Amino acid sequence: MSEVSLIGSALVAWLADGWLAARLWQVLLYTLVATHITIAAVTIFLHRAQAHRALELGPIPSHFFRLWLWLTTGMVTKEWVAIHRKHHAKCETPEDPHSPVTRGLRTVLLTGSELYRSEAKNQETLRKYGHNTPDDWVERNVYSRFVWQGVALMLIVDLVLFGALGLTVWAVQMLWIPITAAGIINGIGHYWGYRNFEAADASTNISPWGLIIGGEELHNNHHTYPTSAKLSVKPHEFDIGWAYIRAMELLGMARVRKTPPQLKLGAPKPVADSQTLEALIAHRYEVMASYARQLQQVCADELARLKAQGAQNTQRWADMRLALRWLHRDVEKIPAALRAQVDSACGQSAALTKLVTMREELRALWTRTNVSAEQLVVDLQAWCRRAEDSGIAGLQEFARTLRAVRA
Repeated sequence: MSEVSLIGSALVAWLADGWLAARLWQVLLYTLVATHITIAAVTIFLHRAQAHRALELGPIPSHFFRLWLWLTTGMVTKEWVAIHRKHHAKCETPEDPHSPVTRGLRTVLLTGSELYRSEAKNQETLRKYGHNTPDDWVERNVYSRFVWQGVALMLIVDLVLFGALGLTVWAVQMLWIPITAAGIINGIGHYWGYRNFEAADASTNISPWGLIIGGEELHNNHHTYPTSAKLSVKPHEFDIGWAYIRAMELLGMARVRKTPPQLKLGAPKPVADSQTLEALIAHRYEVMASYARQLQQVCADELARLKAQGAQNTQRWADMRLALRWLHRDVEKIPAALRAQVDSACGQSAALTKLVTMREELRALWTRTNVSAEQLVVDLQAWCRRAEDSGIAGLQEFARTLRAVRA
């Protein structure tokens, strides 16, 4: 056999099997592990550690994540961090770099990475929001200077390991973050899902189990407590990114700075005071989530009463079902086209009307900025008295719980 034939045969064998001669399931396993490491690098290093300073990473995980992100995404840390911080600062406004509320869900889902690249050219964004990111020699002379060379090197590695199939592996790696993070989290995470808290934006939790996208599925939790290293807040929720952070913390490779605040209850005070007000404001999201459950319970009771009367096919039934769906949301979050029906449902129930009115009064304790702390304490005391005199059992119990809140 000629030398040319030998070289040709070797080339065909390499294209077919690569250096590892891995089986298909092994290639799939490698791809899943590699893309999961990329997700972990984005959520732990770029998002929680760099953008929000929720934790400190030691040099080993930091340098590993930076190298891996250079190889698998080509993202520059300063650019990603600046764009994400701007997203939080300008959320759901025309200045938000990637809001489905202002740009449309289809645009964010299909062109999320292009939105990032476009905003990365905005020097004002980088100057204003890109501070305190890595600026060492390797960042200036390798990662930021040779952006495309990193992903090109990853392509070579995949081709060497898996032959022609390595091109597919590399393509999946390159598409993973644009689809999952730039598309799904930034798009669906502000459009569809459930909400534990009434954050000021449209953020939602896509799933209670944050496994595939590193815990980022819990997006409403994150927007409620953006500086928390832990994204899960309910007992049934799971954040795999937090599991990795805890493992690194146990190994001395990370230090957590902040986690979601825990609502603490003591014995109810005879009268709410300044400490009660401070605790209420600090835990306002959890407190208002509890209040929302009271609203939903009253709606459910009204629906049960209407059902007992055989009124399932009436307009009152339809209005009350709509109220059950929307009344737990802040008033301004209810779609304008539905407000008349929701108001009609409230008009059917004195208890519901009272609960909605007092919710807005309670919110005013932290939304008003032109009132002294002393006056806010007086207002809180008056609110508790009205609640306890309302004759509504759920509202009375809520007021007693409010007086038991501790910072």
